[in-house]
Amino acid sequence: MTRVPETTGRGPAARAAVRTTNEEVRQQNLATVLGLVRAEGPLSRSHIGSATGLNRSTVTALVTELLELALVREADTAPTGRVGRPSLGVAADDTVAALSIRAEPDAVSVALVGLGGAVHSQLKHDLASAPSPRRFAQVAASLVDAMRADIERHYRLVGAGLAVPGLVDATGSVLVAPPLGWRREAVASRLSSALGTPVAAGNDASVGAMAEARFGIARGTENLLYLSGSAHGVGGGLIMDGTLVRGTSGFAGELGHTVVDPRGRPCACGRRGCLTVEVNPEPLLGLLGRRKLDEDDLDIELGVSRNARVRAELERQVEVLSLALTNFVNAFAPEKVVLAGYLGVLLAASRERLSEAVRVHPVGSDGRAIRLERAQMRSRLMQIGPAELAFARLLADPAGRAPRA
Repeated sequence: MTRVPETTGRGPAARAAVRTTNEEVRQQNLATVLGLVRAEGPLSRSHIGSATGLNRSTVTALVTELLELALVREADTAPTGRVGRPSLGVAADDTVAALSIRAEPDAVSVALVGLGGAVHSQLKHDLASAPSPRRFAQVAASLVDAMRADIERHYRLVGAGLAVPGLVDATGSVLVAPPLGWRREAVASRLSSALGTPVAAGNDASVGAMAEARFGIARGTENLLYLSGSAHGVGGGLIMDGTLVRGTSGFAGELGHTVVDPRGRPCACGRRGCLTVEVNPEPLLGLLGRRKLDEDDLDIELGVSRNARVRAELERQVEVLSLALTNFVNAFAPEKVVLAGYLGVLLAASRERLSEAVRVHPVGSDGRAIRLERAQMRSRLMQIGPAELAFARLLADPAGRAPRA
């Protein structure tokens, strides 16, 4: 008699499959709970259950495991208005930390960021000119060395995240970063060797989108268009259905090189009239007689200026930006548009005109409810944002990636 292989739940293969499935579910649940308390904590266990749909015993087991992994800590929850002591909740443990590094044409910045979003320390080194990749790695390493003793004494380092103003592929190599003059540079690998820790690199606008969606004005937004501007250019980040859109090799969202005027100003990419050169603070700063102003100061200057040439240039740039926003909303159908950096300044100066671009002008606008907002995190955006790249693997698999206590 020929024996038929057992295919019911009692067989070894079936039991292994069940174990595998159970482990995957547990991993997903751990990631869900850690992500929730990280974004909204401290949270009570009952709140975690309500938010996730998990039953009490499952929540208790997951929280216990996260406590044992030292990824969360117990903390008082926010007051509820009830009489008595506040309930003990769960929050991300900020002693688990990552380095947040930013490369700019005129500076290298490093911050130490906790898992819960606390900025423990930060250092910045100003530069007279854009650094070579080698020089950048040297400066970043020297800044980290200045933090090293404190890190080793008080924190558990996961790794480092790097934000670059350019196209960065999935391996952390920079295809091109015009503001820095970098081309085809394996910058994440170079920096990892210099620091002695894993480094994940990404485009600075995509990093900003992630940070604003997790901690800022776009929290809870499933479909987000994020645009940031500075003297170094305009960058974009897209979150669609709750996921950052990376595209082929991680190059999606390079919206700053959308051509808005084919006969416009020359761009570093070799074309003319890209959004990144047509909507730029440099012409306004020149008319104001200033070399450099931060967001808050430029808000004030544009608010009080009565210079006709300043007003004309401001109106020109707002019109160009409104045209671009209309096209982007048509292409991506976001529920929220967030403008950061210099573009946030333009929003403050001409909210009504830019609001029309996203609410009135797009095709099918009658059936849409799109909100236009200014980025909330301001200077903290690039302190916290790059660390999100370093935390990504830990957040996806807390048990497998937890650093040793």
